[in-house]
Amino acid sequence: MAPARFVAGMLLAAIGCVLSVAADNPTMPSPQPFVWQKAHATFYGGADASDTMGGACGYGNLFSEGYGTRTAALSTMLFNDGAACGQCYKLACDRKRADPLFCKPGVTVTVTATNFCPPNDVLPNDNGGWCNPPRPHFDMAQPAWEKIGVYKGGIIPVMYQRVPCVKQGGVRFIINGHEYFNLVLVSNVAAAGSIESMDVKTSDSDEWIPMARNWGANWHSLANLTGKMLSFRLTNSDGHTLVFNDVVPKGWNFGQSFASKLQF
Repeated sequence: MAPARFVAGMLLAAIGCVLSVAADNPTMPSPQPFVWQKAHATFYGGADASDTMGGACGYGNLFSEGYGTRTAALSTMLFNDGAACGQCYKLACDRKRADPLFCKPGVTVTVTATNFCPPNDVLPNDNGGWCNPPRPHFDMAQPAWEKIGVYKGGIIPVMYQRVPCVKQGGVRFIINGHEYFNLVLVSNVAAAGSIESMDVKTSDSDEWIPMARNWGANWHSLANLTGKMLSFRLTNSDGHTLVFNDVVPKGWNFGQSFASKLQF
């Protein structure tokens, strides 16, 4: 049996190595589900949210896609290069840190991440550069922001938490691209809201082909899938997997949308 001093020394050395690795690889904090955290929120898009259409997640018309006006653009820390697209957040104005005149007490609003709020390095983080790293920040559609804040305030401190997404109907797929480049938009995802990985399979093969995140909620494959019946396998950011068998019929065309009957 190893002497106690030797064992203790080895443990201290191991801990030292772990701390050294952690120090050499700093990471920004990430939003934890169901835990209230601090951030700030601004608004954009106009009173009718018409200027929030499109966005860095690729959902296009947020009204026709079912997201409506309860949406937000996330700062770099929260957006995570598009991995947060589709996630849902509950927000409340933080009266302990806000001017009470600009806070609506006792109310919350839940928004879906549909866009990216880019940093502005010319401005300081506490005076205009609200979306600069490492700040967590929500640039919300104006109608959503006004549920918890007073218009004249412009910017308010908030408390936020990740929450499960509630959606009507099944997961949807829109296929764009061209031969040997298939770009598939995944939308209307419930529960975790965001997709961690995606695979595709044709009806004439048993092989699942991995797809890669191209941008936002768009995933691509370089295989020749044109016109073939397609199945998709999705794993969400909570680690749950669903298989959408033959969700795209044979003979499909680029630009078509396909709604499934399955939901997370």
